[in-house]
Amino acid sequence: MRKTSLLKRKAIAGMALCFGVTAFNLYADDAGNIADAAKKSSQSATATSPDIKEKIDQFVQKMVQEHQFSPEYIESYIKDAQPNPSILEAISRPWEAKPWYQYYPIFLTEKRISKGLEFWNTHQETLQRAEQELGIPAEIIVSIIGVETFYGTYKGKYSVLDALYTLGFYHPPRAKFFRKELEEFFVLTRDEKLDITELKGSYAGAMGWGQFISSSYRDYAIDFDGDGIRDLLNNPVDAIGSVANYFKRHGWKTGESVAFPAQVDGQQYTSLINKDLKFNHSWQDIQSKGVRLFTPHMDKVPADADAKLLEFEQENGKEYWLGLHNFYVITRYNHSPLYAMAVYQLSQEIKSRKYES
Repeated sequence: MRKTSLLKRKAIAGMALCFGVTAFNLYADDAGNIADAAKKSSQSATATSPDIKEKIDQFVQKMVQEHQFSPEYIESYIKDAQPNPSILEAISRPWEAKPWYQYYPIFLTEKRISKGLEFWNTHQETLQRAEQELGIPAEIIVSIIGVETFYGTYKGKYSVLDALYTLGFYHPPRAKFFRKELEEFFVLTRDEKLDITELKGSYAGAMGWGQFISSSYRDYAIDFDGDGIRDLLNNPVDAIGSVANYFKRHGWKTGESVAFPAQVDGQQYTSLINKDLKFNHSWQDIQSKGVRLFTPHMDKVPADADAKLLEFEQENGKEYWLGLHNFYVITRYNHSPLYAMAVYQLSQEIKSRKYES
């Protein structure tokens, strides 16, 4: 019996966990290319070309050979799936293409902070257990769920089947990725006994409180309340545990900082600014290029710690932060420094409010 390997699924899941409210993690200069491709895809999303039909046939055979589905089962659902032009239009407008000064006000709102405090108080015992057993701070878990679905309020309106079908066969820039997610979705719904036609999610097929895509659901979801079911769709306890498990599995270092505001001098620091999310420099190297932390934080980062200088566009200039290992871990949930910074800053606002109350 041939099965998709765990390592292969982990590679897919690690590419991008959540395509929920935050959608694609593109930079601004990539958005135009995706938008043009999506426009062309949208124009043809009501017709099945011979090329698409061939890809569908190949997909059916893959599901039969690798996952032991009957061809009739896969074909019946593919036949009923509807290509949705609005999904192609939505995926061409990633929020992460916005500059920071337009992006962060979406998430750092009084309403989201106060609701985050309410969510924390409601699920305090579960969050405390996640912190003790998995090592992930409660405020980070709360913030993720707050950014993704406003604490379970907005979990998506699109048929997940339609979304993955549309993007897997009518969106060339990421078709291969989304066909893989469609494959994972069929296996997930079979294994977890979910109704494939009833599941709703984001326009990119992310589901539940934490907006897990299918591969991530299969790999990182856990049964945190012990009822024998991994329910990320309707069970906030499982959602809390699964978000924490995702961070633990991606290397969160308990007790370590996430990021500090920084200041820059001269021009050498500009060589450190790039789109690569990998942390290729030590804090000592970064300091040598004119980067400093503010006084309260100057002694909090070891010289040999891996770090990254981050630049965020404000309306009247630039803002700089030093990202540390745990900042990188947040970008494993969504590969965008804007997303990671919004999650971090929201978490700190909620934490501050929690311990003020």
